[in-house]
Amino acid sequence: MALLSPVLLLSAGGALFLVYLAQCLTSHLRKIPGPWHTVFTGLVLKWHAFQASRTKYIHQLHQKYGPVVRVAPDEVSYTSYDAVKEIYGSGGSGYDKTEFYDLFRVYGRRTMFTTLKREDHAKRKRIIADRYANSNVVKPAPLSGIQERSQRFLDRCLSSGTGGHDIFMSLHAYACDCVTHHLFNPYGTNCLQDKNDEEMMHQVASDDSLQNRLIEHYNPTLHKLAARVLYFFVKPRETPLADNYVMESSKRSDPSPFTLLSRLHEKAAASGGTLDQADMAGECLDHMAAGIDTTGDGLCFLMWQLSQPSSMHCQEKLQQELRNNPDVDFDKLPYLDAVIQEGLRCFPPIPMSLPRRVPQGGKVVDGFFVPGGTIVSCQAYSVHTINSQVFPEPEVFDPERWTAAEGDVERKRLMFAFANGGRGCVGKHLALAEMKILLKDVYSRYTTLPDPSMTAESMEMSDQLVSSRPVGQKCLLRFVPISEE
Repeated sequence: MALLSPVLLLSAGGALFLVYLAQCLTSHLRKIPGPWHTVFTGLVLKWHAFQASRTKYIHQLHQKYGPVVRVAPDEVSYTSYDAVKEIYGSGGSGYDKTEFYDLFRVYGRRTMFTTLKREDHAKRKRIIADRYANSNVVKPAPLSGIQERSQRFLDRCLSSGTGGHDIFMSLHAYACDCVTHHLFNPYGTNCLQDKNDEEMMHQVASDDSLQNRLIEHYNPTLHKLAARVLYFFVKPRETPLADNYVMESSKRSDPSPFTLLSRLHEKAAASGGTLDQADMAGECLDHMAAGIDTTGDGLCFLMWQLSQPSSMHCQEKLQQELRNNPDVDFDKLPYLDAVIQEGLRCFPPIPMSLPRRVPQGGKVVDGFFVPGGTIVSCQAYSVHTINSQVFPEPEVFDPERWTAAEGDVERKRLMFAFANGGRGCVGKHLALAEMKILLKDVYSRYTTLPDPSMTAESMEMSDQLVSSRPVGQKCLLRFVPISEE
């Protein structure tokens, strides 16, 4: 009987393989364009995820196969407006999220961002949304906090003298100070001036746990059994300073009325215990991490682009608008808005796929039937550059495209920088205010130029879990006073 065991095992394995092969060859997804191997395996996609090149890989597939691409046996990527609307906007909030978002749980709790079901997300959003409404963001107290931190950013940059200053870390410090001001004031961070706070921010901005967390997602059993061994090869996420800071700050009982913490305290008191201390801390830490990476990286890529010789005419036009209108509010400057919109198009804060699961019974998405349970997604990087009929010469940085009345509706429809639908970025207005105020302060007084030591290769996009940062994690720019030019 023992001699038969290997034969039985091989037979069982062969039978399972044939069943899997038959399922692949009869799947509805086989009709969708894509590389032949994606009918059978998603290993190539996973390899690119581990190499921090998933976004570029999927983009190349769209360039070759079109707006609908099969990227794995159970996953499809899209770039059209119809697909964006269906996946993220149907029913108000689109399809439910996949278990990929489990990787973003903090303190063991689900936050608004990590809730999988639309209904759960809607409940949490009702608690939070008003603190991120534009009407709250532009109130004197939150707005003055951003303006003060923008000046601190400039002071820090100018302390480098005539040499290049690393705006990558300074922009992340600025973003951290702004978001924690909105979360906890008067207990926000001062990363731009305080070395201890900066060290805490650095843990978050320099996190290098992508591969470890992907192993946890793709093979949780292996990750659990071999966690200590994996530590020597792929780093786990370690942000103890940020974890402790948020946990302690969320215990404060007297935050400013405009802050998220004040709102959470109000709802916790009325919830009868359904919203506890760990829930509040988890929500705040999630918002803090998101606010640091997305705004910091987005501003860094944009300022680098504005500093290139090919974009110097854009920088000069922006300077002219700002200097001719010194008393105009940051949100009433059309060319500044055009620069921001083009920056978000070319360098979306979250350029990667935002996976969703097709509801039971299946759906027709962009002309193809997709069975229930299939993972579907759009990535902003491709949505913004594949659709050349809406964005002519999509690889060119051109703010002028946003000043033309013709095509305005189509352009705004396809903007996916903050995602779409009911689960779009709740902090959109805060992020835009941070970006516009800082650019207004910088370019009304200075010209930025790349330091000679910088290379285009060091500013290539490197994927994280959903955001992307410069591969070199450094961006040296020189700040030249306009009067000295």
